[in-house]
Amino acid sequence: MNNKALNKEIKEKLGNWKALVKQYQVPDNKKAAFQLASTFLPFIGLWILTYFAVKYMWVLSIPLFIINAFFMVKIFIIQHDCGHQSFFKSRKLNNVIGTICSVFSFIPYKYWSKVHNFHHGHTGQLEVRDIGDIPIMTLNEYIKESWFGKLKYRLFRLPIVTFVISPIYYFLVPCRYPTIDFNKWGKYMKMIIKDNFWIALSYLVVGTLVGWPMFLAVQVTLVILFGVVAFWFFYVQHQHEFSYKQWKHNWDFLLSAVRGSSYYKLPKVFHWLTGNIGYHHIHHLSSIIPNYNLPKCFKEQPILSKYVTQIQFWQSLKMINYKLWDEEQEKMISFSEYRKIKHLRLARA
Repeated sequence: MNNKALNKEIKEKLGNWKALVKQYQVPDNKKAAFQLASTFLPFIGLWILTYFAVKYMWVLSIPLFIINAFFMVKIFIIQHDCGHQSFFKSRKLNNVIGTICSVFSFIPYKYWSKVHNFHHGHTGQLEVRDIGDIPIMTLNEYIKESWFGKLKYRLFRLPIVTFVISPIYYFLVPCRYPTIDFNKWGKYMKMIIKDNFWIALSYLVVGTLVGWPMFLAVQVTLVILFGVVAFWFFYVQHQHEFSYKQWKHNWDFLLSAVRGSSYYKLPKVFHWLTGNIGYHHIHHLSSIIPNYNLPKCFKEQPILSKYVTQIQFWQSLKMINYKLWDEEQEKMISFSEYRKIKHLRLARA
């Protein structure tokens, strides 16, 4: 089936998607409270164990760092849900818990939420492709780019840069200073200053109590590992091979959610540790579904997943090769595919 026919079928079959997801959009305070306890208590316990492991037997700290980085991912998903006002029924409680979560994740709560909500309303639009997603170039843009521009892009798309160096830069620059202009720069500047004040104050208190060298050794390592996992998930969720990316005049919300977001099929324990964010297509259809309701929606409404790209972990590793968006084929391609296309174009000319 070609893309035009597929898009038409999706819009026909899922025309009632709003009715299908409505019952799952209601927050459940008991489920939210249980998730808070089952996330923060293990995280704090593992943080303390890691502290002593680093201090007395650093080898034991390695598995503790890895496990607790995933708990930090889950803390961030709670923060993320609070930003969508979907975790608790109370807006005030969502904002309080979201701010507390930001102290752990090192990502400013209100500022990030504003940027992320923009992403939900525009994901897949090529004009704003770098907001809330890992930056990407189209094939035609890359062909027209200078040799230096190509070099910079190639360096950025190296896995070590995309998934390790970029998260560090993200934490140190965009999370500390509003780099995105929404025509309300002053408002966003005040917002990010307030967010970062609470983070800085909390770090100052804990660092003073437990000792700065050990505090930084544990917390910085956890934040970096968390960033690697988070950036990988963002990549897998929106830069799979047959994704959906269009210029605004051709863009469609439903198609962007269903085709532009993937279903990252993972073992149940990893769905639990990552706050069910693998059900990303459902999350993009309705961002106000709490993460704890996503599996139920997925199970009870299979039609929502019929047209979605399903990716398992070993398959997802191949996606590291996807570097450019080919508008003509409507798919992600590798640099080797780019060279073949370039040679074909030269041969035709």
